[in-house]
Amino acid sequence: MKKNGAGTDSPLLSVKNLTVLFSRYDHGFNKYDLEVIHSLDVEVYPGEVVAVVGASGSGKSLLAHSVLGILPENATVTGEMAYMGQPLTCELQRKLRGRDMVLIPQSVEFLDPLMKVGRQVKGVRGTMEKVKSVFGRYGLPEETEKMYPFQLSGGMARRVLISTAVMEAAKLIIADEPTPGLGADMAMETLSHFRELADDGCGVLLITHDIDLAFGIADRIAVFYGGTTVEVCPAGDFKKGKEAPRHPYSKAFIDALPQNGFRAIAGTQPYAGDLPKGCLFADRCPMRTEECAGTVEMREIRGGKVRCIHAT
Repeated sequence: MKKNGAGTDSPLLSVKNLTVLFSRYDHGFNKYDLEVIHSLDVEVYPGEVVAVVGASGSGKSLLAHSVLGILPENATVTGEMAYMGQPLTCELQRKLRGRDMVLIPQSVEFLDPLMKVGRQVKGVRGTMEKVKSVFGRYGLPEETEKMYPFQLSGGMARRVLISTAVMEAAKLIIADEPTPGLGADMAMETLSHFRELADDGCGVLLITHDIDLAFGIADRIAVFYGGTTVEVCPAGDFKKGKEAPRHPYSKAFIDALPQNGFRAIAGTQPYAGDLPKGCLFADRCPMRTEECAGTVEMREIRGGKVRCIHAT
């Protein structure tokens, strides 16, 4: 575990017991709250890449938006979030967002359709010389700066988003699925650049479905399921095979990878509006016992953390 890439044992970002709920109305216009994230924990240290993996709907993107303070108005966030030891208040989020903390969003729709690409990437404090240098890094031709977003291919738009994020000397980069639409070589080069930024002292929270590529550059893996963290462990554990991770879902996750024949387990991730008591994975778990219906806390095992009473 790379806790001191920048000479410190203190986390750059700390998220503890994060809960996110949305106020909604049913067909009878009755207001209710839908809790979509619960008891979610993750830390990012300077100098490390933490890859966040899990099924769609497990809370990965909502974590990113919570940290940056860009959730919609009907969202309520509780729990503890801290940046360099300071509580991550709304005021601090506004101060840091786009400077010390930057987001590479999942959707290319984050680009302004009415503004030329070069101007968007340049921002307030950048220069066109830096824009050209960054574009060259990601294989974007010089004329890209004069284009509008609708003129870009999907892969070009993805690289423009990445360019926008690395223009600033950010301390924390949150990359939400940065590689879809990129070829294998460009995807690996992009992730390698995140590795270089981390080696220079930056913290990277990498949300990705390109698991095999992430294993190659990440220091730790955080596994999400049903809106909560079920395991955080060294990335090397996932390379060793399914016996090294601690949580039954992590083991099933490895079995479902392409190189392992897509061996899926029965059942689906629980719906946020109808969560079971206790362990959220219990209904699909071969190790399930009656004790799994009780409270299940994160605990430290073999150099990692896991939310499972049966993990060894």
